[in-house]
Amino acid sequence: MFTKKQAYELLKKYNKQEFHLQHARTVSLVMRYFAFDLGYEDEADFWEIVGLLHDIDFEMYPEEHCQKAVEILSENGADNLLIHAVCCHGYGICSDVKPEHIMEKVLFATDELTGLIGAAALMRPSKSVQDMELKSLKKKFKDKKFAAGCSRDIIKQGAKMLDWELDDLLKRTLDAMKAVEPKINDTDF
Repeated sequence: MFTKKQAYELLKKYNKQEFHLQHARTVSLVMRYFAFDLGYEDEADFWEIVGLLHDIDFEMYPEEHCQKAVEILSENGADNLLIHAVCCHGYGICSDVKPEHIMEKVLFATDELTGLIGAAALMRPSKSVQDMELKSLKKKFKDKKFAAGCSRDIIKQGAKMLDWELDDLLKRTLDAMKAVEPKINDTDF
């Protein structure tokens, strides 16, 4: 098992762009939040590390996303549980590894959604999620031209996978991002 610091150092070996590093930190912190929120506090470190490493191969190997991750993580001592969790977030897109554990389903559902929420925050005068309401997020979600790279279909599929209403997923993820936003730019592990 990697420590958070080791995972972040490994991530930085394969990701140089601040955008990708910030996305990884965001997903990582949102995953930790959900571990506590859903009663998996004893697994919170693992959830966080999976979130941190989920796109380890994306920047250098976008055409082999979730495929190259297996090799990178294996070579660096990751166990099969971590590899499975990382690779399943691309299920049906670039991976045939199906999310099984609730943590994997949360990762699948929130990966794209954190990007959409982050983009919506940047459009606000505050540049923050702190003053964002669900109504505003839903409006951005419905606007297919806004943050077009964030797949609404994947987000909907993630909500269904979790057996949550879409509004519930949107609200819970927005609440998570509000809680973790102050820590997203903290790179000191």
